[in-house]
Amino acid sequence: MIKVAKFGGSSVADAEQFKKVKAIVKGDSDRRFVVVSASGKRFPADNKLTDLLLLVNAHIEYHVDCTTLLKDIEQRFVDIRDELGLKYPIEEKFEEFSAVIKSLSPEYIVSRGEWFTGQLMAEYLGMPFLDAADAIVFHHDGTIDMERTATCVRDAVARLGSFVLPGFYGSTVDGTVRLFQRGGGDITGAILARCIDAGVYENWTDVSGFMAADPRIVENPRSIHRITFDEMRELSYMGASVLQEEAIFPVREVGIPIQIKNTNDPEARGTVIRETAAEHEREHLITGIAGKKDFMALHVQKAHMSNTVGFVRRALTIFERYGVSVEHIPTGVDSFGVVVNGADVKDSIYSIVSDLQQELKPDSINMVDKLALISVVGRNMSRRAGTSGRIFGVLGEAGINIRMITQSSQEISIILGVNNEDFERAINVIYDKFVENEMVTSENASR
Repeated sequence: MIKVAKFGGSSVADAEQFKKVKAIVKGDSDRRFVVVSASGKRFPADNKLTDLLLLVNAHIEYHVDCTTLLKDIEQRFVDIRDELGLKYPIEEKFEEFSAVIKSLSPEYIVSRGEWFTGQLMAEYLGMPFLDAADAIVFHHDGTIDMERTATCVRDAVARLGSFVLPGFYGSTVDGTVRLFQRGGGDITGAILARCIDAGVYENWTDVSGFMAADPRIVENPRSIHRITFDEMRELSYMGASVLQEEAIFPVREVGIPIQIKNTNDPEARGTVIRETAAEHEREHLITGIAGKKDFMALHVQKAHMSNTVGFVRRALTIFERYGVSVEHIPTGVDSFGVVVNGADVKDSIYSIVSDLQQELKPDSINMVDKLALISVVGRNMSRRAGTSGRIFGVLGEAGINIRMITQSSQEISIILGVNNEDFERAINVIYDKFVENEMVTSENASR
């Protein structure tokens, strides 16, 4: 089974991390294709090389000397090379890059973080280096030309057998370097896995997969070992993400699973993401809990609204007019709510309300701000009667007022709106009752 192994910035931050990557790659002969990000932070106060290269661009744009900054970036690569005993001529190659840097595009400059990291990793692993500009083909509108990319990748496989590929960038057919959005190295790995029909796409990072809740809110949450793509999307949307969301689509379409693994703890089980989770004797009721604060809800009420064709559409057109993305639309017979990110409407909320009043002539508009949304996600919730009622019940017992309720059309998530000040406590209450207690019950039953 062919495996594509993508290593994030924290996994290639310094020479010690390079050594861990080598042990992982050499520990499995199926890992013939490696994708790397630019070197990341070595310690919390450190800078990612991508951020430093973005700063270089800013220096150039505002005609500020960036010589010292470039020397700092170069030294990061020199330190890795020297500690690992490599021969790659960093000084010479970086001098060539620096000499013409003012004539280079911003995207090309930023891409050099991955390019130099990939060069060093290829030598260290004893594998060929494949420039992403020769493999990942962009259309001029910024989308991927998957057909041309597949042809380039398969030709490289036939020619090289295995290789190290830098992530995050590619090029158009005329050779212009283009970048993905931040976190795009994950997308590069997914595209490569798709093009070579890999058995699994491994994404190596600094955490052992998805957690059932945010560890900054819940102490020592359990790991999620198996999750579906749909569940992952629900949790990622609410901020519980260890993977660039767009990375799932290239592999999901062809049925390739993703495995999230920890470079610093390679024996940890991690998380496997598939289209459907394999059946198991005992499935968790709730897969995970995630949420965000600072939403705002506008509740619009008008008698006989349900008999008025296009009423909600006209309301949504007003939000579109102000460039505001709508998060959720809970509805009633003669009322509906529009939930938006508070930051998106901070400068336009009163104009939006005024337009709603003038164009819809509602009976009332009520505004609720400082609203937190919590998404309770689980593929098995729809199979167990009374799950919603139990969740509402434990929150009620804890004295937490539920301001809004909505459910996904796939019935894999229930979204609750609570006051900002109840956010952390609500997550802990749900976790303790439906995750922690379930774990204890499961352990007792297995004894």
